[in-house]
Amino acid sequence: MDTLQYNAHTTASDALWAGLPLLTLRGTTFPGRVAASLLKAVHCEDMVCATVDEFEAKAIHLATHPESLAHARQTLALGKKSGPLYDTELFTQHLEQVLLKMVNS
Repeated sequence: MDTLQYNAHTTASDALWAGLPLLTLRGTTFPGRVAASLLKAVHCEDMVCATVDEFEAKAIHLATHPESLAHARQTLALGKKSGPLYDTELFTQHLEQVLLKMVNS
């Protein structure tokens, strides 16, 4: 579980990489939105809550419904494979394109 005001950054990325579902509460500042962005990049937007009440209800639901937690783990596993967050080849291609533009400018 991740909380406001300053959401997890590298810790969230590490947790997701390890296959650990992350529940976060979206903030209104950059630091408060990092975990939400990471979750979006692995197709786990349903783990991003908009209100404290929603965050609390989702946390209780996941803690008391193992099948929902298992589904979150499965969704994350698929998102890691199909999402852009851990796609090193895509990142490399984009970086190379930017570097070539800089050299050719």
